[in-house]
Amino acid sequence: MDRIERINETMKREIGLIVHTEVKDPRLQFVTITQVDVSRDLQHARVSFSVLGNSLQVEKVLDGLNSAKGFIRKLIGQRIRMRFTPDIEFIHDRSLEYSARIEQALEEIRHEPKKDSARNSKT
Repeated sequence: MDRIERINETMKREIGLIVHTEVKDPRLQFVTITQVDVSRDLQHARVSFSVLGNSLQVEKVLDGLNSAKGFIRKLIGQRIRMRFTPDIEFIHDRSLEYSARIEQALEEIRHEPKKDSARNSKT
């Protein structure tokens, strides 16, 4: 594991803790930090999050995260020893929604009546 990967994992863990324990915004109750990608120069960090709910819920969570961005960045600077504290950009991670749609489609396929087996049994 190289240095950037360690920083990514550490920031993911710390941001998750900060959002759930330090930030007192009710919009952020059911948010999960899924990934952090810090640039090689440590100036920028893309923080992916997921939340259960519709697009309105996602927008509320994004607004809550953006309003707490300065506070989160300040705490990250205090907790992680780095020369620079990266500027944070929050991005909605749609991979959970995508995997849920795939799972639903697979379930529908499993429960469809088998047309080929019905034809084969008649012959």
